[in-house]
Amino acid sequence: MEVKTSLLDNMIGVGDMVLLEPLSEDSFLDNLRKRFDHNEIYTYIGSVVISINPYRSLPIFTPDKVEEYRNRNFYELSPHIYALADEAYRSLRDQDKDQCILITGESGAGKTEASKLVMSYVAAVCGKGQEVNKVKEQLLQSNPVLEAFGNAKTVRNDNSSRFGKYMDIEFDFKGDPLGGVISNYLLEKSRVVKQPRGERNFHIFYQLLSGASDDTLKKLKLERDFSKYNYLSLDSAAVNGLDDAANFRTVRNAMQIVGFMEDEMQSVLELVAAVLKLGNIEFKPESRCNGTDESRIKDKNDLKEMCELLGIEQSVLERAFSYRTVEAKMEKVSTTLNVAQAYYARDALAKNLYSRLFSWLVTRINESIKAQAKTRHKVMGVLDIYGFEIFEDNSFEQFIINYCNEKLQQIFIELTLREEQEEYVREGIEWTNIEYFNNAIICDLIENNQNGILAMLDEECLRPGTVTDETFLDKLNTVCAEHQHFESRLSKNSKFLTDHSLPHNCFRIQHYAGKVLYRVEGFVDKNNDLLYRDLSQAMYKANHSLIKQLFPEGNPAKVNLKRPPTAGFQFRHSVGTLMKNLLTKNPNYIRCIKPNDKKASHIFTDSLVRHQVRYLGLMENVRVRRAGYAFRQPYEPCLERYKMLCKRTWPHWRGPAREGVEVLMTDLQVNPEEFSYGRSKIFIRNPRTLFFLEERRKQCLEDLATLIQKIYRGWKCRTHFLLLKQSQITVAAWYRRYAQQKKYKRIKSATTVVQSYTRGWQARKLLRELKYQKRCEEAVTTIAAYWHGTQVRREYRKFFRANAGKKIYDFVIQRIIQKYFLGLRSSMPSMSPIDSSWPSRPYLFLDQTHTELRRIFHLWRCKKYRSQFTEEKRAVYEEKLEASEIFKDKKALYPSSVSQPFKGDYLEITKNPKYQKLSNAVEEKVLLADVVNKINRANGKGTARIFLLTKKNVVLADQKTGQVKASVPLPDVSSVSVSTQSDGFFALKLKEGAASAVKGDFLLSSEHLIEIITKLHRVGTTAADMEQLNIDISDEFLVQFKQDKVCVKFIQGAPKNGNSVSCKRKNNRLLEVSVPTTAA
Repeated sequence: MEVKTSLLDNMIGVGDMVLLEPLSEDSFLDNLRKRFDHNEIYTYIGSVVISINPYRSLPIFTPDKVEEYRNRNFYELSPHIYALADEAYRSLRDQDKDQCILITGESGAGKTEASKLVMSYVAAVCGKGQEVNKVKEQLLQSNPVLEAFGNAKTVRNDNSSRFGKYMDIEFDFKGDPLGGVISNYLLEKSRVVKQPRGERNFHIFYQLLSGASDDTLKKLKLERDFSKYNYLSLDSAAVNGLDDAANFRTVRNAMQIVGFMEDEMQSVLELVAAVLKLGNIEFKPESRCNGTDESRIKDKNDLKEMCELLGIEQSVLERAFSYRTVEAKMEKVSTTLNVAQAYYARDALAKNLYSRLFSWLVTRINESIKAQAKTRHKVMGVLDIYGFEIFEDNSFEQFIINYCNEKLQQIFIELTLREEQEEYVREGIEWTNIEYFNNAIICDLIENNQNGILAMLDEECLRPGTVTDETFLDKLNTVCAEHQHFESRLSKNSKFLTDHSLPHNCFRIQHYAGKVLYRVEGFVDKNNDLLYRDLSQAMYKANHSLIKQLFPEGNPAKVNLKRPPTAGFQFRHSVGTLMKNLLTKNPNYIRCIKPNDKKASHIFTDSLVRHQVRYLGLMENVRVRRAGYAFRQPYEPCLERYKMLCKRTWPHWRGPAREGVEVLMTDLQVNPEEFSYGRSKIFIRNPRTLFFLEERRKQCLEDLATLIQKIYRGWKCRTHFLLLKQSQITVAAWYRRYAQQKKYKRIKSATTVVQSYTRGWQARKLLRELKYQKRCEEAVTTIAAYWHGTQVRREYRKFFRANAGKKIYDFVIQRIIQKYFLGLRSSMPSMSPIDSSWPSRPYLFLDQTHTELRRIFHLWRCKKYRSQFTEEKRAVYEEKLEASEIFKDKKALYPSSVSQPFKGDYLEITKNPKYQKLSNAVEEKVLLADVVNKINRANGKGTARIFLLTKKNVVLADQKTGQVKASVPLPDVSSVSVSTQSDGFFALKLKEGAASAVKGDFLLSSEHLIEIITKLHRVGTTAADMEQLNIDISDEFLVQFKQDKVCVKFIQGAPKNGNSVSCKRKNNRLLEVSVPTTAA
């Protein structure tokens, strides 16, 4: 990113209007438009900054920008608000001069944002530290609080300040902030009760209803619906770009940072809610017996809720809305209020309540941010106040706002001229008086203590008798008729009698910014700003601590019959105090301009901007600056910028900077009347002279640029040539190396081929010789072997015939057995007991040995497998083995149970809380727990029962309740009968005469029959005190039911009811169990 080193570098238009040539209103506007179109929103008039609202975010307020403008000369960089803020801060810190920054402009021009930028810049460049950072944060966070309570959406601005604010920021000797003091001026409290079309009430009302929690709204007795409240306009309740809920959270956080306690914030919100409730109170007329009219409240619910919020007795406030007490010396007169008067009293109370709350907020913030040290402080004031206002309908508020702007314009002209004169004297330049329009005559017309408009308005308000806006206008027509800046239809000056643009109930004042037509309607009431004493006293009786502070005049012990000062008197006094304060400080000006009425970016409306340029007096400001010398600059930067225009000063000047500038100007032959030498600066009278210097500098820079380019191109070409030369040498060297390597490899390859052929021929020759020698040796060996064999056979022939057969047989048999065992070792089967594979028998005579070895290996393998069992697994396999012995090839259900592990406790009876009672009833360890069906003799149907087996008992319990139905000791069980089919039926037969056999045997059905019978048999086998359990496997057996014996017969039938086993009663002596054939 290019960094400018001077205001004159790469200018878009003219950065300083003082240098504009030719100077006219049209050229002024053209320059502003050109800069605005290129996102240059700031322009200088000398030390004054013109700021045009861009209505969008621009990347010119970043931390990098802050550092760029920090400790830089005002004219060193392009125009920016940071340059003015830095100049003011450095003057305060280094020169010990109190500063003030005056920000003016109409609503929507960006005054509030400008003040925030100034404060944020000062906060960024001043010192650091925990305490300093806390002070900075409190100063910055005071803005969101005051904006919420003092700003509103208007047709011109979505965040318009409806009050004037002046903040004095106090610094210590190092330039670190210590605290501040805020002064507020003329809150537009009439907005509380009525807003123009397209505008909103103050932000806090909408923020509270949108952002507060449901619990908070319930405590404040509010609802989120804006339409429920008469004081809130509905046509502009929602504003694009404004998030009221998020802003409410921001305001709450800002209040905490500033130092508000939680109970204080709650009290403030209660007063805001009370104002909303106050607007919903409506009145109805009621006639009294004496013929007078009085008012009554229609619906007392809102009044009741408001009184509960503020701690006021409902009857006291209700009477204050219906009666008015007038005190005169020792007499009290009570009169009734009609409906119109009651509504006036309600609105007056709402306006006063909100206005006093706002003033209390400012006071409370000042308590938090005020400087603690008692030593003298350096002060920087920031004034953010209404701009000049000219509406279609102008009233009392616009009148006093424009009066304030007249005073600011007056002090602006005075301070600007004084600053110019002081600089001329300081630099030793002769001062010449400058002719300018002095608006003191307009200020005198408004504020004169005898014949001023404000004085006559106060006099009219205090006059006994009937006082109306018309009588006030008549008085103006009488006193001010001859004033050259006052116009009225009924004044003595007859030239206005035919002016139909001037209505009868209006007067017109020719301000410095133009003529403004004021309608007198409401002047008297707004200036009086009366609140009935009955309402003040009712408010003072509230139990709410904050209300008592806001209405001290309601204290019955301190009744003051003196009439309170009027609004006009208070504002005139505040403006006077402000002007005295500003005159003691060094001024810095920011003039804000609104480019269009649509609040849109990239739109520049000539007529609107021209109007603002006129009433801000910007053209007059330029003329004042140009009346003497249009441009001034210290000698050092001037010499540094233009030294290339003279050979004697280029490239370095060794002497004092002033002498260098004198040599430079002499060499350039500039007319001596066009400039003057000050003590530290050169003053240039006409912008043409400056532009002449700039043009010569531009030409010189082009020549220097050409020279630099020439030298650079020569250096670049030489460097390129040397690089090419070096590259050529390198490439040639590498190529030669490559060519020699390639040639060497080719020769080496050829040599290798020749060598290989030679070695091959020699090797083949040697191989032929060796083969021939070997064949000869083998032939000799063979012949010798045959000869020796013949000799041996001849010698041992007689012995061989006697013993050779037996020895050969034994040897062959031994070799066959050895081969058999070695082959068996290499082809052994796996160690799994179920692996039935075994190597095949090689010879028939080894059949018995082969079978015995297979048996021995299998036994050894099984022993190794059993040695790996745990006790639990061994018990499971023993049970499985026992089940096999009992049921294998006897019960069709057995094969399907082999793969199913015996779990035992299927109900987890000790862990399941459902069976805790049953578990406690059984003292022994439970070996098996399962759900079985107990077969009913009467119908053959089953009833679910819990079956428990312990070492001593068989227990049957109810499945739902866990209640024990039967407990049979194991010695009482004589036998168990089951069928050969795939069913799960079994009969527990009890010994005759046993105590548990009273009700007879048990016929049961279970899905785990094999496991149940196996565990019963195993318990009987291991128990010492009982006989071995008999197991009868038959398709027909008898079961004893009480006194009768019933035959249970199992038959195979077609599948029914989903392939399930069914039991039916045939007669009193027969139960038939049908087992599907598919189940077998």
